[in-house]
Amino acid sequence: MAVATWELGGSGPPLLVAHATGFHTGCLRALADGLADRFRVVGFDCRGHGHSSTPPLDPDEAGRVPSMAWGAFADDALAVVDGLGLEGASAFGHSCGGAVLLLAEQRRPGTFRGIFAYEPVVAPPGFWAQARELGFDPSAGAHRRRAVFASRDAVRTHYASKPPLTSLRDDVLAAYVEDGFADEPDGTVRLRCAPEAEAATFSMAPHNDAWDRLDQVACPTTFACGGGESGFGVARMSELAVRVQHGRVDEHAGLGHLGPLERPDEVAEAVGSALDQP
Repeated sequence: MAVATWELGGSGPPLLVAHATGFHTGCLRALADGLADRFRVVGFDCRGHGHSSTPPLDPDEAGRVPSMAWGAFADDALAVVDGLGLEGASAFGHSCGGAVLLLAEQRRPGTFRGIFAYEPVVAPPGFWAQARELGFDPSAGAHRRRAVFASRDAVRTHYASKPPLTSLRDDVLAAYVEDGFADEPDGTVRLRCAPEAEAATFSMAPHNDAWDRLDQVACPTTFACGGGESGFGVARMSELAVRVQHGRVDEHAGLGHLGPLERPDEVAEAVGSALDQP
């Protein structure tokens, strides 16, 4: 597996950032800019996303795609920590990225000095059973995602009126389009995160032990969320915070699940306050 890593600027103690499903590190550049006066910010593209390679997407007998297991993402994160000498870094993760960092800390306690997880997708088995009963299946939507466009301008026009990306700040959407698509020989552009890879990532969300092992997370951990009644809102974050050894909840009214991409400056300030080192 080739895992793409990125130096996002700044100086000071290291901060490792991990993106959400279907996105890539470039989408967190605006957030990183707001932290550059406190941290050296480093990011990595999860397997199957951005500039990282995509493993074979072969399903097993149960229909799962083991190569896209979130535990494998956590192993990749630990490989980045080892390869760049980031042991003891602080960490920020969004959605899947937050879950991946929690899994990495569970696998190797002491990897991170502190974690700021914005709506990490970690939940008890009952949550996933209820979600299936309600017809919640983001993997199905990912399978239908359009992968090829005539140009990046066509991509921007398409997403400018298509939720949920309409909520992204303009520069974040521009970064998503610029680095999230690869140029094809015929002049078209293609999603770097193939619909099949994104769908496999979503489908593997329930199949990890992050919830069961939250008590093994000893570093200070902030569980942030937007306001409202999101499935990963304040009630769910409170459940997570009491299960780790040192947890707290940070609610941001007016933000949604894509909060770090909607108001990166606001979230960066919260990350800096929570993870700032003396």
